[in-house]
Amino acid sequence: MHLHTGKVRDLYRNEAGELILVATDRISAYDWVLPTEIPDKGRILTRLSLWWFDQLADLVPGHVISTEVPTGAPADWAGRVMVCHALDMVPVEAVARGYLTGTGLAEYERDRTVCGLALPAGLVDGSELPAPIFTPATKAAVGEHDENVSYEEVARQVGAETAAQLRQATLSVYGRARDIARDRGIILADTKFEFGRRPGAGEGDQEGELVLADEVLTPDSSRFWRKDEWEPGRPQKAYDKQFVRDWLSSPASGWDRTGDTPPPELPQEVVDRTRERYTEAFRLLTGTAWD
Repeated sequence: MHLHTGKVRDLYRNEAGELILVATDRISAYDWVLPTEIPDKGRILTRLSLWWFDQLADLVPGHVISTEVPTGAPADWAGRVMVCHALDMVPVEAVARGYLTGTGLAEYERDRTVCGLALPAGLVDGSELPAPIFTPATKAAVGEHDENVSYEEVARQVGAETAAQLRQATLSVYGRARDIARDRGIILADTKFEFGRRPGAGEGDQEGELVLADEVLTPDSSRFWRKDEWEPGRPQKAYDKQFVRDWLSSPASGWDRTGDTPPPELPQEVVDRTRERYTEAFRLLTGTAWD
């Protein structure tokens, strides 16, 4: 049964009540789903997420049950499917930042803060922060904008205990992933996670514990930079969809991101170079070439 169409993933429920996440080749930017797809993107995201769930299993449980394609599903679902536990989702984007860029940089340049957290003077685009920070955001519907919020606002919305658990889990997972990526020549500048709780405890589960859900540490949910070319004070070479964002915000696209007109089709060069960056991130992180 089809439940939801997201920016990138389609969500279904099987007869056992489990959720089926299907990663498509759609790509989003600036809270728009673009009209052009990136070939193999959904399969890359799925395989990379599965790899990361394995790396993080001792820190936090993941929601994946299997990757079995349901009987009668479209042939294109192969390699795109994660069968997952149904969770009560925490309605917060759990964002960790180890470096200053993006919306965090914009707030810092205005207020010397990120999500209300004071930071030292003298930081520039790409600066490493003194320590990773938890900078949550509200989760927006398709076509709407995610909004950075303070930790205090998260505590008000979901309760102080859940907010503290979110912060601890987010920074713990980020720290592990940052170190793994760094050893493989990639800087994990920032990333976002989604967490939920299983409605009931099963064998080996702690009642109500946080479970890592959705995708994890992919080029869609993270900023990956090339370590040997990192240089604060300028835009970094990114293994993510920053190339698409840059083209959309350039005069070449002819698109006004502040207006109501949908983004244009991506040129083939942008499609090809974006796919190359996704496959390169997969190869560097997992040590396996994308086939």
